[in-house]
Amino acid sequence: MSDQGVEVWSGGVNTWECDEMGHLNVRFWVAKAQEGLAGLAAQLGMPRAFARDGESTLVVREQHIRFLREAKPGASLHMTGGVIEIGESDARLLLVIRHMDGQPAATFQLLVDHATTRELRPFPWPERILQRAKALAIDVPAYAAARSIDLSPVVPTASLARADELGLKRIGLGVIGPAECDVFGRMRPELFIGRVSDGVGRLFGDVRPGPADGDAKIGGAVLEYRVLHLGWPEAGDGVELRSGFAGCDARTRRVMHWMVDPQSGRPWASAEAVVVSFDLERRKVVDISAEAQAAFRAASPPGLAL
Repeated sequence: MSDQGVEVWSGGVNTWECDEMGHLNVRFWVAKAQEGLAGLAAQLGMPRAFARDGESTLVVREQHIRFLREAKPGASLHMTGGVIEIGESDARLLLVIRHMDGQPAATFQLLVDHATTRELRPFPWPERILQRAKALAIDVPAYAAARSIDLSPVVPTASLARADELGLKRIGLGVIGPAECDVFGRMRPELFIGRVSDGVGRLFGDVRPGPADGDAKIGGAVLEYRVLHLGWPEAGDGVELRSGFAGCDARTRRVMHWMVDPQSGRPWASAEAVVVSFDLERRKVVDISAEAQAAFRAASPPGLAL
């Protein structure tokens, strides 16, 4: 294996995978990373990890994502992966999606459990996989390390009752459909972040960053994400998205997103995101005016966290 990891996926960007910003939408970055995870599982000796008849699977408990370079329609991409560390029944894995020239476009640090396919019960790795993991060992390069988000262990706070208490805005409401589930009948990981992408315009509303050029076409982009998967809804389960601001500076805003069960109030997932405003013509980050910064801070409820 090279110091960049072993190749686990290769493909490209379809026009229909891109959004109004003109680049690959976040849900498809995550969907491609899930394919890469299956490829890395095969390298570890688990080629059927995401098949219905697999003896065990990998359950994603947490994702740290950094978006480094855009990917536009027609772009050729490939992915490399490796094992950062491995425990008794869990592991931290690294996936790097790269452009054709090898430059990293997005990175994923994934915390996964080695688990039963039906109950998602973690159990120890067999010795043969531990041995393969040694050959796949890789260090976290600087471009994949956490930059603006703390990855320390955290106790999740998300719930519907807490969302009501904090006054978090509803940006999504619906039901998980059969086509949104994996072969085990559980919501695919990209659906959480995809539904956030669909609804986030309702959170930002008319609050604009205040670019110097009032005629500029402004969009948004995420630089970094930390996602906690706290449960796995199945087809027919309801999902509600609640979101709020958690502060800002001159260039970035911090946003928290919670996906909860609208009936029981229990959390399905939570995420912290660092976002920027984006000039769609110049493809440059736009500074946030002092007035807009004040508005974002005023709209940030104290105590909002993952």
